[in-house]
Amino acid sequence: MKTPALTAVACALWFTHCGHAPVRAEAPAPAAPPASAETPASARLAYPSARQDDVVDDYHGTRVADPYRWLEDPDSPESRQWIAAENALTFGYLEKIPLRERLKQRMTELWDYERFTVPWHRGSRYFYFRNNGLQSQAVLYMADTLAAEPRLLLDPNTLSADGTVALSGVDVTEDGNLLAYGVASAGSDWKELRVRDVRTGKDLPDVIKWVKFSDASWTADGKGFFYSRYDEPKTGEELRGANYYQKLYFHTLGTPQSQDALVYERKDQKEWGFGGFVTDDGRYLVINVTHGTEQKNLVFFKDLKNPKAQVTELLREWNAQYDYVANDGPLFWFRTDLNAPRGRVVAIDLRKPAPKDWKEVIPQGEATLSSVSLVNEQFLVNEMKDAHSRVRRVSRDGKPLGELSLPGLGSVSGLQGRRQDTETFYSYTSYTTPTTIYRFDLKTGESQAFKSPQVKFNPADYETEQVFFTSKDGTRVPMFLSHKKGLKWDGTTPTLLYGYGGFNVPLTPGFSVANLVWMEQGGLYAVANLRGGGEYGSQWHEAGTKLRKQNVFDDFIGAAEWLIARKYTSPQRLAILGRSNGGLLVGAAVTQRPELFGVALPGVGVLDMLRFHKFTIGWAWTSDYGSSENAEEFKALHAYSPLHQVKPGTRYPAMMVHTADHDDRVVPGHSFKFTAAVQAAQAGDAPVLIRIETKAGHGAGKPTGKIIEEYSDLWTFTLDQMGLGGAKASAPTTSAAP
Repeated sequence: MKTPALTAVACALWFTHCGHAPVRAEAPAPAAPPASAETPASARLAYPSARQDDVVDDYHGTRVADPYRWLEDPDSPESRQWIAAENALTFGYLEKIPLRERLKQRMTELWDYERFTVPWHRGSRYFYFRNNGLQSQAVLYMADTLAAEPRLLLDPNTLSADGTVALSGVDVTEDGNLLAYGVASAGSDWKELRVRDVRTGKDLPDVIKWVKFSDASWTADGKGFFYSRYDEPKTGEELRGANYYQKLYFHTLGTPQSQDALVYERKDQKEWGFGGFVTDDGRYLVINVTHGTEQKNLVFFKDLKNPKAQVTELLREWNAQYDYVANDGPLFWFRTDLNAPRGRVVAIDLRKPAPKDWKEVIPQGEATLSSVSLVNEQFLVNEMKDAHSRVRRVSRDGKPLGELSLPGLGSVSGLQGRRQDTETFYSYTSYTTPTTIYRFDLKTGESQAFKSPQVKFNPADYETEQVFFTSKDGTRVPMFLSHKKGLKWDGTTPTLLYGYGGFNVPLTPGFSVANLVWMEQGGLYAVANLRGGGEYGSQWHEAGTKLRKQNVFDDFIGAAEWLIARKYTSPQRLAILGRSNGGLLVGAAVTQRPELFGVALPGVGVLDMLRFHKFTIGWAWTSDYGSSENAEEFKALHAYSPLHQVKPGTRYPAMMVHTADHDDRVVPGHSFKFTAAVQAAQAGDAPVLIRIETKAGHGAGKPTGKIIEEYSDLWTFTLDQMGLGGAKASAPTTSAAP
């Protein structure tokens, strides 16, 4: 099965897999040394000076000040000075907390274990990624059989001295002889496509530039591949300029990029994106047409056997999401939410494509249909029941063939392959189970562990339960609670509440070294499955979009109130964390209810809701947020925009904003402006700091070492503010300008 609609292109646009989920690297652990319960230093900090300009915009008759707009340019001398001073303040503060080094050592110890991705098979070879523990980037290996000694094919750690060059998407030819791979630097969404000969391990001269939100897709004969790109940006605009007019090209192997054939473009639709992939039989080019992050798409195709064939518009109405599953000649199967908010599978014959001729193969059920593949002539249906995985097998004519037995409340991914394959692979993980890779024999129906992580903690010492709480408007919302067994709920437990709530992205259980270390400290890790996500299908998602976005924040606040009311924790011991759209969530929650939280950790957040659409791919998010250019949507955005809801004279909780200087998904100006505003408004003693990572981006491809340092710092700051940071150190009272 090739990349389905709204994953290859729009997945990157959503922030997904780079920013919405808890850290998904894995590990184990005995307890770190206990921290003493002491009050953190409360001396008022002297924050770096941030100039306030008289910049005012008129939005439909409402004048809105934007005094820190100069911080939108991270490369100006004044911004660089402010960034350096803020980092000096933040790292000077952190280095005085004794717990910091212990947490970093423990996290490093736990991260040091072998882990694998789900394998895939091409030609006579198997391919998979492996990290031996503390490698900055996972390494691509190949093997002739599952039992054979794997051979190193591509090690991205050799591409840079500091591990900040990462692989970004790979595709192997049908015969397994050629590899097309993407390379991204310093966390940027921009990447180059290169080609490696699998037999020799050497790169061919082919290099494709200015690719974003696209991978390569080889033709069946391996003579070339399809990809999408943007025009080369103007100098200085690479990380901030808006991305419009994506085009689909074909690259013939051995020729320069300048000779690549333009396959499809729409000069009348600057916001349309195109993701082209070749069907497994090599017959068709399928083109997913996306409009930003809208959870609806079009599907076009081209017959590759006919040199004169034009692109045909198969699904031409923006009325639903359509994910290609597989095809049998001109008979195509799609997963869709058309008239089925939780998803169903339909068969469409290209010769009779009218909706009246569609055949429903798998009807909508009680669970949400996450993904479907066709392997060994049977459908493997991966679905969510209350935000955790369930896997069913279904025949081509829709008859049930049984259910896959899973260890517990966890998440399954993988289950891909060709129609003729008799085996497939999948991963299973939970909040207390490191990711294990399984081989599933479709002839016998049996699963066996293929790669099991050897970790340094006992999962039996931890537990996860799922609870449900009622939000402000009466909606029932699920939440996962993970912690050490035997904790007493007396209102003193340090609690980390995580959320996302947007772009149809579900938060399903997943193992994280960082979260394990949090739980080792006696902490409770809570994940709320908010509206706006994809846990219950399109209706759940739409209930948290545009004029209904406040529902997401109400759900999150409701989760916090539920935890406090039942004495799991107290406001002083409650921290909230979210990244990207989740950074917006934290920013909105902390500006609406500052007294409800002890610590707020907004990461790479969308915090200026009036100008987000003006940078890089931000325009694509208007499908979820709306736009300040629309009068009605402006009112809703302005009412919750974290930057614009900062109120001078407010006692805000301790805050550590975190971002990166190369983030070209959510540009760092969001975090810079929000931090400056809260620092100026803070009436209490709690510190408001910003941690600015260098040579990093939105999250994808971040080296292991940088991840360890980031989460060690976040947990150090949080536990210290909760009075659990070890021996007290005096906080710096003056900023250290460069």
